[in-house]
Amino acid sequence: MDAFSSSSSTSSPPSTDALIENVKTQLAQAYAEEFLETLRGKCFDKCITKPGSSLSGSESSCISRCVDRYIEATGIISRALFSSPH
Repeated sequence: MDAFSSSSSTSSPPSTDALIENVKTQLAQAYAEEFLETLRGKCFDKCITKPGSSLSGSESSCISRCVDRYIEATGIISRALFSSPH
């Protein structure tokens, strides 16, 4: 008797709803990670001209504005893509 036959005979497979929820969760996590990585890269490249141990006031302001604009633009695009036609 191998590990596959003993475990598969005693447990039932996950329901379709559970699988769909699992995939949705994984997709949401992947999207969030990609969003943060893109945001980090774009705002860093735009705002940090001389990397050091701390941010200057202008770099901090630039980062804040960049993040705000990126989040705002992403929201606008998402609403446009996923809104139902009137």
